[in-house]
Amino acid sequence: MLEFTGRNVRTRGNGGKRAMRLYVNVDHVATVRQARRATEPDPAEAAALCEAAGADGITVHLREDRRHIRDDDVHRLAAQVRTVLNLELATAPDIVALAARLRPHQATFVPERREEITTEGGLQLTGPGSPGPALVDAIARLRDAGIRLSLFVTPDLPTLDVAARLGVDAVELHTGAYAHAFPQAGRQLAQLLEAARHARRLGLAAHAGHGLTYANVHAVAALAEIEELNIGHSIVSHALFVGMSVAVAEMRAIVNAARVDQPQTRP
Repeated sequence: MLEFTGRNVRTRGNGGKRAMRLYVNVDHVATVRQARRATEPDPAEAAALCEAAGADGITVHLREDRRHIRDDDVHRLAAQVRTVLNLELATAPDIVALAARLRPHQATFVPERREEITTEGGLQLTGPGSPGPALVDAIARLRDAGIRLSLFVTPDLPTLDVAARLGVDAVELHTGAYAHAFPQAGRQLAQLLEAARHARRLGLAAHAGHGLTYANVHAVAALAEIEELNIGHSIVSHALFVGMSVAVAEMRAIVNAARVDQPQTRP
């Protein structure tokens, strides 16, 4: 069940343990469609299968170049998703305006470069000129629309301090360094844990995502301080062989098992 605590959304499992929300990113369903500029596969149909198989939410990234998800996809998902919709976006004015009109449950601001294949890093919140007026203004506009706000960031403590000052509800910790180092990723996992604890001390919910797979997700899902995972490519890839429902159910089972196995940690 969803439990709202301050600025954060919590979920609780059996025995009062905080459960892990699993949001499935369906961008790459649209990637397959756009390879032929066709009408299928439909990300909205995939989203419905994900929800039925145990996803707690649906994530999509409406990029400025519309390389996979398109505006009409976001409109249909906003109307059809029965769990919650998490819209990833940069600060392009037209996309911020679309988010303000549609009011998804959550908006996650991410950095965006046209030449990248996927989002390669977190938002630049520290250093000269950071975080920048475009991000500050976009946060204010979507906060006024009543949207829960998250920032996609590297697990860096000064960055988290800035995120808290910006008044967002959550941070999504970039797990790319952990994923690239896996299975020798002890140091990167410790960084994620330290960052998640620091986020909680600041009053921020800690989410995580990027490069998480069936092979490497267990250790991240076991971190009690993290309450939401966003996973897309691995699930969509596996779905090519076993179907979307089975792929989501299998990831759901791994995440649930990790929460049962999670050690007791101190904030």
